[in-house]
Amino acid sequence: MLCVAGSRAHGLHSDDSDVDLRGVALPPKAILLGFVGRFDQADQPGDMNPFLHRLTPAERAVVARSKLEGSVYALSKFARLAADCNPNLLETLFCRDQEVRLLTPLGQRLRDHRDRFLSCKAQHTFTGYALRQLQRIRGHRAWLLSPPAAAPTRAAFGLPERTLLPQDQLAAANAAVTKKLDEWNPDWGPLPPSEIERLQGQLADFLTEVLASGESTWHRAARSIGLDDNLIAVMDRERAYANAQRNWEQYRQWKRSRNPERAALEAAHGYDTKHGAHLVRLLRMGREIVETGQVHVWRGDRDADELRAIRAGAWTYDQLVDWAETEAQTLKQLAASGKAAVPEHPDLDTLDALVVDLTGRFLAGGAG
Repeated sequence: MLCVAGSRAHGLHSDDSDVDLRGVALPPKAILLGFVGRFDQADQPGDMNPFLHRLTPAERAVVARSKLEGSVYALSKFARLAADCNPNLLETLFCRDQEVRLLTPLGQRLRDHRDRFLSCKAQHTFTGYALRQLQRIRGHRAWLLSPPAAAPTRAAFGLPERTLLPQDQLAAANAAVTKKLDEWNPDWGPLPPSEIERLQGQLADFLTEVLASGESTWHRAARSIGLDDNLIAVMDRERAYANAQRNWEQYRQWKRSRNPERAALEAAHGYDTKHGAHLVRLLRMGREIVETGQVHVWRGDRDADELRAIRAGAWTYDQLVDWAETEAQTLKQLAASGKAAVPEHPDLDTLDALVVDLTGRFLAGGAG
């Protein structure tokens, strides 16, 4: 199965929008059953070129002026990520027929069973993707409003030109604190990302309530291994200086690599409104899944006009942040209410049996 992805799948594209593909495949028998060759995912430059002839004439015209990108996943990896309600892969399963560019009988069988991949995990994955967009927006906005003027200096952090501590002693102290933090971090084992994210959120809420001292986890770890206050204070300044250096380098990289279109949006509206539109779409799709059990990839007949308006600057930064935080909390409460239209977790045994069935049919010559 191979589908057009991104803005073209959402109905938010223009005639010149890039063409992205996403799909799922079973590799040849020798790779599937052997150990020398391996296939998990194809996403390198040029990997999608064999599918050029599958595109529409208009899409090929765009690719001729730009490039063709995308990803094709091995069935086992695709199913594992889709069972975790990965937004990109659910969009592949639930896109309209009009966006499908290749579909074998086995691909159709996978699409016929796509509802089985839906669960309340969508609350974690769609919210997680959306809030990472918000994190990028906030970071870039901070640089827009208060760009670093120059590289940080040690003197600005109360540090001499050379560290107050021997490098080996400082490294050993930092390693000891890191080791303690690792000990405090649970081993989540083979749990899927959405489940880990859920448990980490619950743990963070618990620690915030129980350890409401205002002291960071890092400081508690440093004290727990016996570091004295003077050493902790020096390490604090060294960490602050290192963070400022890292921020400076990230800022310089951002300036060098900024997309001109994104830079114009940020200059005009004070934040990356394209990221903002993505954020709104993700949270709305996540809510639709949990509330109705439906995946509306195509936004053309729903909220496409509003999403385009958001991209054009219709929402202020504060409006976007307030809406996103409220909507994320609403979605969390809905998933926990027991009234969701989808199960709390997918039936992994059923999905595994589906993958086994598809693979068996493929090996028997039923690829179609």
